[in-house]
Amino acid sequence: MDRLPKWADVVLVPLVSLLFAAAISAIVISAIGQSPLEALDVMVQGSLMSAYGWGYTLYYTTSFIFTGLAVTIAFHAGMFNIGGEGQAQLGGLGVALACLMIPWPHWSVALLAASLSAAAFGAIWAAVPAYLAAKRGSHIVITTIMFNYIAAALIVYLLVDVLRPAGQMDPATARFAKEMALPTLNQIPILDWFFIKKVPANITLFIALAAAVVVWAILWRTRLGYQIRAFGKSEAAAKYAGISPTKIIMVSMILSGALAGLMSVNNVMGEAGRLLQNSSEGAGFIGIAVALMGRNHPLGVVLAAVLFGFLYQGGAELGLWTSIPIELRIVVQGLVILFTGALDVMVRMLLVWLFSFGKKRQVA
Repeated sequence: MDRLPKWADVVLVPLVSLLFAAAISAIVISAIGQSPLEALDVMVQGSLMSAYGWGYTLYYTTSFIFTGLAVTIAFHAGMFNIGGEGQAQLGGLGVALACLMIPWPHWSVALLAASLSAAAFGAIWAAVPAYLAAKRGSHIVITTIMFNYIAAALIVYLLVDVLRPAGQMDPATARFAKEMALPTLNQIPILDWFFIKKVPANITLFIALAAAVVVWAILWRTRLGYQIRAFGKSEAAAKYAGISPTKIIMVSMILSGALAGLMSVNNVMGEAGRLLQNSSEGAGFIGIAVALMGRNHPLGVVLAAVLFGFLYQGGAELGLWTSIPIELRIVVQGLVILFTGALDVMVRMLLVWLFSFGKKRQVA
């Protein structure tokens, strides 16, 4: 037996990878003289056992859904988009320009304009590496990584020398008008029964969930999605079938960049109310781990985004209430990435052996 059942591939492989990451994280916490059980209790209490904690967990989850979907749609085309961080930062610029240049009368109109602007800026930023890959043969990983640094430098320049209001010291734009503030979960009917206090999670969460459904529909229910997946499986076979490599590379990367850009609606418009220097908050890179953990399926991405939202908020609680450094959450995230990505084959081999061993015992 050299293949796992589908249910085991979808459920057991990520779960076992997560358990390995948790076990090594416990060893690391013990090595620095702290209690793993106490750390877990603080993380769970601070992120899942109160409405306030869920408000922050879902806020981070929203951003990770967008960036995880961005990686997913590029992955199915056989490309590894590492540029989600830069695309999200340019998306934040699009949000800021849409909210500052036009005095929108209501948040709903501003949200639509900001979303379209963020998606357009992210898509344009992703289109350049896509064109270089399609027409010049450049490696998409290298170019998207380089564009992250270019985006960061561009945002710093614009915030310091162009968009910063006169007399303001910190590199940031002016605050958006109050009319453009997005409703948070504690301001939405029915949800306000649970979220009594103000929380950062906002209406963008529902846009993220809708985006997951749209990505699923595109990939598995449209002709374009079939072409993207066929090209990702075998470029030679796709070309033989008449699928244009240039079209697939450009379209998939543009969609990927648009999704990464949309992430900034949550941070820039929904939480900060202005464009800050690090508006993406590292979500572009975490999206890679989310997509790997979610097996590059929209439903898996949503579930993995909740997990990483828990790790992000739980890590912040560790830094606040214990002597465990907040940077430990980066260690845990790195371990999750290690086991779900680099060591994925090892976990599969272990499970294949266990299933084969069980089958042999049954036969005997």
